[in-house]
Amino acid sequence: MSEMREKIKNTSVNDIKKFMLNNAIFFVLLGLLVIIVILEPTFISFRNFKNILAQSSTRVIMALGVGGIIVAKGTDLSLGKLVGLAAVISASLLQAPEYVYRMYPDLPQLPIILPILLVMLITGAFGFVNGFVISKFKVDPFIQTLGMMIIVYGVNSLYYDRPPYGAQPIGGLDEKFAHFAQGYFTVAGFDIPFLVIYAAITTIIVWVIWNKTVFGKNIFAIGGNSEAAFVSGVNVTKNLLMIYTFAGILYGLGGSLEAARIGTATNNTGNMYELDAIAACIVGGLSFDGGIGTIPGIVAGVLIFQVIAYGLSFIGVSPYLQYIIKGLIIIVAVAIDSRERAKKK
Repeated sequence: MSEMREKIKNTSVNDIKKFMLNNAIFFVLLGLLVIIVILEPTFISFRNFKNILAQSSTRVIMALGVGGIIVAKGTDLSLGKLVGLAAVISASLLQAPEYVYRMYPDLPQLPIILPILLVMLITGAFGFVNGFVISKFKVDPFIQTLGMMIIVYGVNSLYYDRPPYGAQPIGGLDEKFAHFAQGYFTVAGFDIPFLVIYAAITTIIVWVIWNKTVFGKNIFAIGGNSEAAFVSGVNVTKNLLMIYTFAGILYGLGGSLEAARIGTATNNTGNMYELDAIAACIVGGLSFDGGIGTIPGIVAGVLIFQVIAYGLSFIGVSPYLQYIIKGLIIIVAVAIDSRERAKKK
């Protein structure tokens, strides 16, 4: 009887240890949140909650793009630079007609949707190139997207640093474009940002694609075992092209909305966004080993990451120290993911 009790006790202790290790990143983030609230209790307010939701909305759209790539056992380091390219192009085409430093003084006022669709097409094309090189020439996704990141930054900088005004922030955005992202509607006394609606619609669309379409099933099949997927009749090359192209399209949408949300754009807009998005995906349960992930997990990962980032800024933590904290969070998240993969093998 005593041996059985001891066995049960050891099992319980082991289960608790396993639970703590598997969810270590959440305990770390929860600990950070508790510290933030203790240092500044006013952090818990509807105003801050609304700001966090608005900031998270564009990040959710970007994370949903790279999330599909991670599920397919890839990665995309060009995300941040493609977001910056989208932000710069959309902002340059949607400046107010009366703005003195307009990049295109003679350009007529365009409907908001046209520049947004244009940048989605452009960033989608860059995503297509990523997918083409990775699938056709078997280039490692890390190397291909690293090279693309540098190329896109160069392209964006050339476009941004144009005469007659040179490399200065692109501001003076059309009021309609700014309102498109910064606006909100009121429900039962609460202000709901438009960005939350855009993110919710995008999330639903991606959820349907992942869970209700053949393409979605193929994403998980390729991530689980690309060779087995190929033998089963999945066109791996075609699907990788679609995965990276779709991700590029989402980066374009997110970049356009980010420019409107901030109210300006430079060639450094989107800097480090790729790391935030990838980290949020890993925190949300996706694995670099591929074939694992859920849409709610990605959304939760983004929200958790953004709450911490906003909270650190709220209590006045140095931006440089924030980089260190974010880096540590990424390392812990990846370490846990690697540990789980090693156990399965």
